[in-house]
Amino acid sequence: MTTIHGWMMTGVGEPLVEKDWDAPELAEGEVLVKVAGCGVCHTDISFLHMGVPTRMKPPLVLGHEISGTVESAGRGAGDWVGKNVLVPAVLPCGECPACQADRRRICSAQIMPGNDRHGGYASHVAVPAKYLCPVGDDVLASNSLADLAIVSDAVTTPFQAMKRAGVAAGDLAIVIGTGGLGIHAVQIMEAAGAKVIGLDIDESKLETVRANTNAATVNTKDLDFKAMKGAVKGAAKELGAPRFGAKIFEMSGTKSGQETAFGLLGFGATLGIIGFTMAKPELRISNLMAFDAEMFGIWGCDPVLYAEVVEWIGAGKIAVGPYAEQHPLSDINAVMTAAHEGRLSRRAVMVP
Repeated sequence: MTTIHGWMMTGVGEPLVEKDWDAPELAEGEVLVKVAGCGVCHTDISFLHMGVPTRMKPPLVLGHEISGTVESAGRGAGDWVGKNVLVPAVLPCGECPACQADRRRICSAQIMPGNDRHGGYASHVAVPAKYLCPVGDDVLASNSLADLAIVSDAVTTPFQAMKRAGVAAGDLAIVIGTGGLGIHAVQIMEAAGAKVIGLDIDESKLETVRANTNAATVNTKDLDFKAMKGAVKGAAKELGAPRFGAKIFEMSGTKSGQETAFGLLGFGATLGIIGFTMAKPELRISNLMAFDAEMFGIWGCDPVLYAEVVEWIGAGKIAVGPYAEQHPLSDINAVMTAAHEGRLSRRAVMVP
């Protein structure tokens, strides 16, 4: 029997605890994935440091951005053994009415590693095989399997937002918060043909945007709302973007970011809320009516889209490596603290 080595959350604000345990007996359709890498997401920080409850009570292994190689399989999943895969951050059942209506992201029986069951901050993780995404040698020729772990949320969630908003060539796309999610949103919107503006209060993050994309940037740190709106309007004019129908994506997961995003609504605009916060912003909801605008939320990415994301990576439309930084799993507590304090410049990937 395989012994799993990993790090468990035991309580809010407590250091993760190193443990060994026997791998579970695999149910029909399940596989055991040997973890190559597991990304550190703001959601993990919310569980560990901000009191957001997990659905499985601790002790629990966190981590839902997982890549690896299938090591063993339960009945009916043997064809997966030996394959390099991405594990979708949200794994729907595929059978319920929501799934049958192509609303897999709201499947009531969904499994999220690191929330509903043990996740990827370990040597191995047991997951359903149904929606695993294979990674071919062509993609691995220019990307490490460990780095590709961040695709399972940091890349696919903005990709889903792009699809949901219907971003098309020539559209104006405004990305608020250009960190772990937002930097990928910028490059995805640009790859889709949009004219992109990235907003942030951290100049180093905006420097990363400018160094790797053709997007315009606005540092909002010292700007009041009127000045910020004027700066965004000026940047849009320089880009030659249309004056209506902007696609706005709130990626920061902050109260101020959500208020900024809503304040930028204009005629025919579409606003996507992708970042998460427990804070409650003050908004004048009637702006949606006045501007004939729309607003939506995104809970992860439909796993059926993962293959297209991997194709974009293979084609060079989406870069992963420049935005990921590998750390040994044994450093997980230090990395989680650094992430919580905003001291990481790239998406941390924990490598067993």
